Amino acid sequence: MDRREFTKLLGSMGLALVPGKAAASHPHGPLADGVGVLVDTTVCIGCRKCEWACNRSNNLPEEELSSFESKAAFDSYRRPDASHYTVVNEFKPNGEAIWAKTQCMHCEDPACVSACIVSAFKKRSDGVVAYDLSRCLGCRYCILACPFQIPAYEYDNAFTPQVRKCTFCIERLDEGKAPACVSICPVECLTYGKREELIELAHRKIERNPDRYVDHVYGEHEVGGTSWLYLSSVPMTELGFPDLGTDAVPCVTETIQHSIFKNFIPPIALFAFLCQIMWLTREHGNSDDAEKSDTVDAYGGGDEGGTAS
Repeated sequence: MDRREFTKLLGSMGLALVPGKAAASHPHGPLADGVGVLVDTTVCIGCRKCEWACNRSNNLPEEELSSFESKAAFDSYRRPDASHYTVVNEFKPNGEAIWAKTQCMHCEDPACVSACIVSAFKKRSDGVVAYDLSRCLGCRYCILACPFQIPAYEYDNAFTPQVRKCTFCIERLDEGKAPACVSICPVECLTYGKREELIELAHRKIERNPDRYVDHVYGEHEVGGTSWLYLSSVPMTELGFPDLGTDAVPCVTETIQHSIFKNFIPPIALFAFLCQIMWLTREHGNSDDAEKSDTVDAYGGGDEGGTAS
């Protein structure tokens, strides 16, 4: 292959690797019967009873209710981990305390489901993002993919580690009950119901009390929408929540993946390209060796040895 043919091959491969408009359509989106929870942070009193109820419902490390009443937990910002599926943090953006609960957002179009190569994560028809331990390989792609940085891994479990996150209290939902955190909230900061109805409720609250709320329902559109929705008197970014766009993460990543691997042509072309590089390198190396051999022979070198005169 001469230089001109090699350049043509490289150019055609570059075009093949460019994502095209023919990427697979994305079937995900808001579910008609999806459930959700509306969190009104203006009502929350930071009692942390939701944390205690979550631990009990999900068989997490048992702790006395009194231990959750300690305000020392608010001294530093916390994230959900393998032993705590939900946490409450305290913020003082305007000098007054505001508490915000954090847990898996159960996205309408979950990045973790898209990233999981063995379908250990699944989006149920009711909107719950469920986790199947029996399928999990422990690759932790879900942790990297989540825009809210929620899934946690049991690094201290050497033999049977698994990914941990809020389960939405699946067993309770299947029995027709609300999640444990919702049921125990003493001030009704948490409202459980159909997602679409919760969005309507949230907007009614904003209309009736425009001075109390920021005119934004966090989770209605973020990353394609989430099952957990938030109302606040300040932007949610001031309460530790990320500023995200409206496009679901899988809409971007799957489009690229489907374009690259469409009909397996680009991967095959890439493989051929790498083989060609190896062949050219090998040929160049062989020519260098031959040149060195000729040089040695010219000075009397050879299998029998010799000295240059």
